[in-house]
Amino acid sequence: MKYFQQMKEKAIELKEKDEILILAIESSCDETSAAVVKNGREIMSNIIASQIETHKIYGGVVPEIASRKHVEVINEVIRCALDEANVEKERLDAIAVTYGPGLVGALLVGVSVAKGLAFGLSLPLIGVHHIEGHISANFLQYKELEPPFVCLIVSGGHTQIVNVIDYGHYQLIGQTLDDAAGEAFDKVARILGLGYPGGPAIDRIAKEGNPEAISFPRANVKDRPYDFSFSGLKTAVINYLHNMEQRGETYSKADVAASFQEAVIDVLVEKTISSAIMSDQKRVVLAGGVAANSLLRKRMKEETDKHKMQLYCPPPDLCTDNAAMIASAGYYNLLQEKVSPLSLNAIPYLSLINEGIL
Repeated sequence: MKYFQQMKEKAIELKEKDEILILAIESSCDETSAAVVKNGREIMSNIIASQIETHKIYGGVVPEIASRKHVEVINEVIRCALDEANVEKERLDAIAVTYGPGLVGALLVGVSVAKGLAFGLSLPLIGVHHIEGHISANFLQYKELEPPFVCLIVSGGHTQIVNVIDYGHYQLIGQTLDDAAGEAFDKVARILGLGYPGGPAIDRIAKEGNPEAISFPRANVKDRPYDFSFSGLKTAVINYLHNMEQRGETYSKADVAASFQEAVIDVLVEKTISSAIMSDQKRVVLAGGVAANSLLRKRMKEETDKHKMQLYCPPPDLCTDNAAMIASAGYYNLLQEKVSPLSLNAIPYLSLINEGIL
């Protein structure tokens, strides 16, 4: 309790500084990342140790292996982040860390190390919601971007449309009721034999296919116009492939991938633009791993231009999980004196709504 009160007081003092340096840690899934960011906008370093090659042979992330890999590399990743930023630990002002949602074992590695650093260096600890980090990735790329805006967060675990009213003040507009879009990409890629991760694989092969070759469904949820559902689409693709195989007929993987991707992107774009119009917002922001999809970026740009809206898309390296986005979110939490106690724990199913973020 004494530490927490002292850090709350320190957060108030830090708001008067011209330069705030935050070391952030991200370990929610299969990337171990550490970054140093100045004033929530300037990336001084952003080190990412990926586990893709480790998990590829299993066709997806194995939680226990992911946790062990985080333990093996996290100290070195942090050291590299400090070295690349040319910053001594004594110059840091706060430690930010993802505490949910994600894989509980993986999250615990990052949270434990962050708590140790914060206590050892007498620095404020800032627990960051992973989704808030993805939204904040855009602040790193676009220095001029400020709320309000509508943001589509689309990744392997999340598909949500959020009205970003102000820093730390959000309104949930719509979300998936079952599979996230990225999850559907991974599952369809797996059944097509395209390997892991599925999103980039489908994006590549879809360029060789005909998006109108197969008519896959676009789900709309009755009385919930801004919510998503991708489970039926995933099942439709699986049924199509099984029926073709049972009849002994050949099919084009590229056509299936292109038609599936078209169905996903159609829904994502239509509901995001409708949400922006409903919210009277003229700025649309993309975030999350699937935001790197080339067709999504192209189609969203066409539609925002048509409706005289501005589109903001972070570069691919800031779409995937990284610590710089956590540092950016942590900075704005710090300015609002949102400091975490040392009892901060990993919460694998951390809800935006239940945690009072929305």
